Amino acid sequence: MNTQSVFPYKLYLVISQSDCKEEHFLDVAEQAIQGGVDIIQLREKSDVLDTFLNKAYQLKDLTDKYQIPLIINDNLEIARKVDATGIHVGMKDIAPTKIKNQWDKSKCIGYSLEYIEQLKTEQVIAADYLGISPVFRTTTKTDTVTEWGVEGIREIRELTKKPLIAIGNIHLNNIKSVMDAGANCIAVVSAICSAADPRKAAYELKNEILK
Repeated sequence: MNTQSVFPYKLYLVISQSDCKEEHFLDVAEQAIQGGVDIIQLREKSDVLDTFLNKAYQLKDLTDKYQIPLIINDNLEIARKVDATGIHVGMKDIAPTKIKNQWDKSKCIGYSLEYIEQLKTEQVIAADYLGISPVFRTTTKTDTVTEWGVEGIREIRELTKKPLIAIGNIHLNNIKSVMDAGANCIAVVSAICSAADPRKAAYELKNEILK
């Protein structure tokens, strides 16, 4: 993915089995795709390698069926083995520059932005898109550094042309303000994974983004 190209995705689902409660994550993912999700990241922080890999293969079959990208969270070995579209990492994970050196087939590297000063680093330069997290603080992710807010997105937008993926307590009532501030894409977890009807939830979110 060329960093200067238009990021074509609008609704980005970050999924794990634990986020889906009693529902199987593949069922939730398929309903979400049918509702409008157009890129999916598999994030299984607590799984052993073989379990994570098995889930990744299953999800890759599904995303291939619908011809949408699969991103793997913070595991280069799994991303390479399943031939994912890309990988998403943070400051404490493997660096984007190292990923480029070790995975020449990578089409997309996402990198989480925690400090505005990161924009000047070689890691941001190497990344294809930036994750802005959290836009609004959530109770489910407590290890975040900066709560960016809408003004934070606007500030970042003025400083970089990289595609910006906004995540963190985003819902139907605040999507428009986040997009208007300069986000290219909205990422969600519980807004779809915890929804009674993931397909409907995805449809409503996508419709609000496209307004």
